[in-house]
Amino acid sequence: MKNIFKKIIITAFISVFVLSCTDDFEALNTDPNGLTDAQSEADFINVGGPFNPIFLNLYRYDPAWHTQLQHNLNADTFSGYMAPPRPFAGGVNTTNYGFIDFWDRWAWDIPYSSTGVMQNASLVKERGEEKFPLIYAIAKILRVEGMHRVTDVYGPIVYSKFGVPGASFPEYDTQQEVYNQFFIELDEAIATLSTDPTNEQFTNFDLVYGGNYAQWIKFANTLRLRLAIRISKADAAKAKTEGEKSLALGAGLLETNADNFIIKGGAKHPLTVFNSEWNDVRMNASMESILVGYNDARGPVLFEESTVTPGSLKGLRSGLPLLDGYTDDIDQKDDYVGFSRLGNSYIIDKTPTTDIQLMTAAEAYFLKAEAALRGWAGAGDAQSNYEMGITTSFEQHGAAGASTYIADNASTPIDYVDPVGSHSTPALSTITIAWDGGATNEEKLERIITQKWIAMFPDGQEAWSEFRRTGYPKIFPSVANNSGGTVDTDIQVRRLPFPDSQRSTNPQGVAQAVTLLSGPDNGGTRLWWDVPGGNF
Repeated sequence: MKNIFKKIIITAFISVFVLSCTDDFEALNTDPNGLTDAQSEADFINVGGPFNPIFLNLYRYDPAWHTQLQHNLNADTFSGYMAPPRPFAGGVNTTNYGFIDFWDRWAWDIPYSSTGVMQNASLVKERGEEKFPLIYAIAKILRVEGMHRVTDVYGPIVYSKFGVPGASFPEYDTQQEVYNQFFIELDEAIATLSTDPTNEQFTNFDLVYGGNYAQWIKFANTLRLRLAIRISKADAAKAKTEGEKSLALGAGLLETNADNFIIKGGAKHPLTVFNSEWNDVRMNASMESILVGYNDARGPVLFEESTVTPGSLKGLRSGLPLLDGYTDDIDQKDDYVGFSRLGNSYIIDKTPTTDIQLMTAAEAYFLKAEAALRGWAGAGDAQSNYEMGITTSFEQHGAAGASTYIADNASTPIDYVDPVGSHSTPALSTITIAWDGGATNEEKLERIITQKWIAMFPDGQEAWSEFRRTGYPKIFPSVANNSGGTVDTDIQVRRLPFPDSQRSTNPQGVAQAVTLLSGPDNGGTRLWWDVPGGNF
């Protein structure tokens, strides 16, 4: 963050303006090149133009500190993927449940801003629903992709009643209502796109599939399966119905790495900035325990060797407080900055990737593996899907030895040893890699989710959601717990509280939303789909 608080001082009034002002919205989106309405329609800019901000704000590209607050200092850390070497704010911050409201608002404010998903999807609806139904179908898919990430952070959100004219205040939907609406919209989008999967109008505006609607159908269908699996404990019947739709669709799911949903934005990946330029993120100890314990060939691709323990990967525990003996969080950072950085895709002195990965074919196979465990028609064989998920992930990262890895029935996660501080801890799991047909469904699911967790890296938002839903993989808890008792250290954080930006601008809505939660508006309250207990 290169001292995020200095950046806050410099940019506070700008960020408030950008996120709250709508006066510039029409100028930015209706007339992007100074064209007349007629010219815009002829060039398709009036409908295609709003897609660029949608794509680039599902996971915000720029500025990087927005992304750091949107994802990295919450979900990326809570998921067990990454951890900051610096104990921000004197060691009391969101990563150890001393929630900082200015940090916790960005996962909400970015999708609802004038450059975010909801506003721009509404523009596409207004301009293209009747004239360009195929294009509007893409906007619906992107809205579901963007907003399921928001509801999976906070719970109830403003969705079906967003922008309703004459409403006294923006009303929230329950998370169950939001998910049901997601399924309706994905059904509609898939049906519409199936009428003409070769239409080329969208090509110049598509940052993922280059206007290939057949690919969009595959993605939407896989997204539906992801969401069906997500609600499998909260509403088993609905989950099965929606999941089996996806498994039966002839258009299929993501199958190869060429199908992966990767946004090609052309800008520097924000992880590059706060990993290599600011040195504000490092490998999480949970990642070390699993990748090193499994002798995983993807480890050296996903992370760099540590300079603290040369020749090996070294993670750090998340949620570090300001430790005894340190008077300044910068001094403490200096001792931890030599732990493993993110891997060579993000190294500043090589060519950094500009691609944002939000779904892979490997995930699709793991979704099918779990669906098979749950007895859903069309899911195939759980073991075959599990092993294909691993193979596809290895191929994605150019890692060798997938078949040997898949057969490994001895390696397990390792104990974590802290070479700097006193935060060593025993491994939390003894789960091996090789499929065991005689294992319980719970043990089989732990294998599936552990490998799925590795394969989804670096999308910490999705990894955190799956950890909350299943309890897998078993990740080390935060070193410090500054929640005042609202978050159980062992159960770990379940959501972010509604942000102050909503409490100040929509107090009636927030008051209503709190009544839709299963508990108080704090980080320990479970979401609707986050059902305690076993998975079967």
